[in-house]
Amino acid sequence: MITLYVSLSAFLFSIGTLIVLTKKNIIVILMGIELILNAANLNLIVFGQFDKEYLRGHVFALFIMVVATAEVSVALAIIWLVYKYFNTTNIDELKTLKE
Repeated sequence: MITLYVSLSAFLFSIGTLIVLTKKNIIVILMGIELILNAANLNLIVFGQFDKEYLRGHVFALFIMVVATAEVSVALAIIWLVYKYFNTTNIDELKTLKE
C-alpha cells in the first residue's frame, strides 16, 4: 500500500514540476507549485504513519500547509498588482520587469 502512495506522490511531483517548467501563465505556475507541495505532504503523511508516538510527519505536513497558504496569499497579491499594471499574466509579456 505504501508503494501506491509514494508512486502517486512521485506522479504529482512530476506533473507539478512539468507545469512549472513549461507553462507561461503565472497562475498556472502557482498551481504547479501547489502540486509539488501537496506531493511532499502526501509523502510526509504516509511516512508519518510509522511514527505513531510523536506523529512528526503530520506536524511537518501541517507546517507545509501553513507555508503554502501564506505563499498563495502573497503570490496572488503580487499577481493581482502585476495584472493591474501590465494587463497580462503571461510571463513572456512582462519584459519591462527586467529593465
